[in-house]
Amino acid sequence: MGNGKNRVCPVALAGSLDNRLRRWVQNPLKILGPYIKEGMTVLDLGCGPGFFTIDIAQMVGRSGRVIAADLQEGMLRKINDKIQGTELETRITLHQCGAGTIGLSEPVDFILAFYMLHEIPDQGALFNEMGAILKPNGRLLIVEPPFHVSEKGFEETITKARAAGFKPVQRLKVFLSKSVILERDNKN
Repeated sequence: MGNGKNRVCPVALAGSLDNRLRRWVQNPLKILGPYIKEGMTVLDLGCGPGFFTIDIAQMVGRSGRVIAADLQEGMLRKINDKIQGTELETRITLHQCGAGTIGLSEPVDFILAFYMLHEIPDQGALFNEMGAILKPNGRLLIVEPPFHVSEKGFEETITKARAAGFKPVQRLKVFLSKSVILERDNKN
């Protein structure tokens, strides 16, 4: 999903993505609780070290599933180390994305793209791929950091999502973020 310019957050900085302070200001249960339900299949795209993955696995319950997808094998190893030998191991599927593609065909109910879209050179292609795997009535949550993405840049991302058949349905307030929930636009 990245490009040759190495714009992706390196594995060496994984600790900055998964710590107590962040959990306090960006609590996964508060952010995702209204949208993720038991039994869902959720794609945590650009999952990094699993800051959201573990909580999502608890929210979907035993009948649900989380696909933790990341470009970097090292990030996926960090999640594997956290879940190895626990009941969450059966709920979480680790998936390494290819450069420029998610590489999944399995339908999902919800996609989380948290602090990662700004790393993607061809967002339009990514939105098309997400649209192809998102189930009818499924939702996509985009959250971007203000220190990497300007307001204009965020609106351009939403415009690309619209061109791929998504429509914004709700703006969220997430600390240190620009955020939107999107659905497939059934008119397209």
